[in-house]
Amino acid sequence: MKSNTLTIIKKEFARFFGDRQMLFTTVLLPGILIYLIYSFMGMGMKKMVTDGANELVTLCVENLPVSVAPIVDDIPATMTSQQIVSQEDIEKLEDKNLNVVLVRFPEAFDEKVAIYDPQSGMAAPNVEIYYNSANNASSRVYHMLEASLSAYENQLSNRFDINRADNVEAHFDMASQDDVLGSILSKLIPMLILMMLFSGVMAIAPSAIAGEKERGTIATLLVTPLRRNELALGKVVSLSGIALMSGISSFIGIALSLPKMIQADAEGMTLNYTFNDYLVILLIILATVLIMASAVSLLSALAKDVKNAGTMITPFMLVVVLCGLMPMFQSSTPENLTAYLIPFYNAVQVMTAVFAHEMKWMPVIVTLAANVVYTGVAVWGLTRMFNSEKVMFSK
Repeated sequence: MKSNTLTIIKKEFARFFGDRQMLFTTVLLPGILIYLIYSFMGMGMKKMVTDGANELVTLCVENLPVSVAPIVDDIPATMTSQQIVSQEDIEKLEDKNLNVVLVRFPEAFDEKVAIYDPQSGMAAPNVEIYYNSANNASSRVYHMLEASLSAYENQLSNRFDINRADNVEAHFDMASQDDVLGSILSKLIPMLILMMLFSGVMAIAPSAIAGEKERGTIATLLVTPLRRNELALGKVVSLSGIALMSGISSFIGIALSLPKMIQADAEGMTLNYTFNDYLVILLIILATVLIMASAVSLLSALAKDVKNAGTMITPFMLVVVLCGLMPMFQSSTPENLTAYLIPFYNAVQVMTAVFAHEMKWMPVIVTLAANVVYTGVAVWGLTRMFNSEKVMFSK
C-alpha cells in the first residue's frame, strides 16, 4: 500500500515539475506578482511624497508671535510675514492651483496665552489656518503646521485653539465641493472602470478563441469562405461590444451608487459634470475595451486551451491593475503628451482628469488615436495567427 502511495506521489510530482508553465504559474508567478505590485506601490508612494516635498508653498502669516516663530521656520514652506490676511486673500485660496496657506494669529498672542485661564470658561485665543485640501501641497503644509501647533498647544495646557469655528459659516478649508468630490472620484472611479472592463473581457474572450481551439470548432471557421482578417475583426468587435455593455452597466451602477456611498446628499454635494465629460468617458471606455479585447484575444489565440489562456493573461492583468492604481500615487496628470501614448495608462489619466474637472482635449485626442492604432495592430496580429496552422492547431 505504501509503495502504491509513493508511486502516485512520484507520478504527480513528475507531472507537476515536468510542466514548466504550471510550475511557473503555481510556484514562481504569485511571488513575482506580489513583489512587483508592492514594489510599484512603494515607489509610487515615495514619488508622491518626494514630489509633494519639492512643491514650493507660500506660507503667509499675520501677527507671527515670537514664541511660535521657530515652529513656523521648521515648516518646509516660503514664509512671508504680513500685517493682515484679508478676506480677499482667503477667497483666493478657492483656486486649487495656488500653493498657499494663510495663518492668522491674534494680536499680542503670547501675552493673551500667558494670562488665559482654561478654567475661566472664556474663549481661548484662536489661531486660524486657511488652506485648500484639493491642493496636495497646500494640504500637506497645513497638516504639518496644525500638528506642530497642536503639540505646542498641549505643552501650554491648551491655552489656545486652532481653527475654532465661532459660527456656523466659518470654514477654513477653501476647497469647493466640486474640487473635493472630484478629488475623491478621480482616484477611485478610473480603477473601478478599468477592473470592470477587464472582468467583462476575461469572462468571454478566452472561451471565444482558446475555447474554440480546445473544442476543435475553430477548424470549421477557418475552412469556411471567410477571410482571416474578417474573422479576426469580427471576434474583436463582438467581444468588445459584449465587454462594453458589461462596462457601461458597471459604470451606471457606480454612478448611481456614488452619491450614497460618499453621502453627497447629506453634504449638499452634486455630481457636477457636463455632457462633454460623460461623452469623453464613454469614448475612452470604448477605446479602452477595444484594445483590451484585442490584447486578450491575441493571448487566447496563442494558448492551447482556456486554462492555458487564463495563465497567460495573468501577467497582463498585473499591468491593468498597476495602471488603475496610478491616480492614487500622483498629485496631477502628466503634461507631456507622450505619456498618453501608453495604452491603459493613458485611459486612466484622461478619466482622472475628467473626474477632477481638469480635462483638456489634446490628451483625449491622443489617447483615442493611440488606442485605435494599437487595436488595428492587434487585429493585424490576430489575423496572422489565424493564418498560422502551427498556432491555431497547436496541442
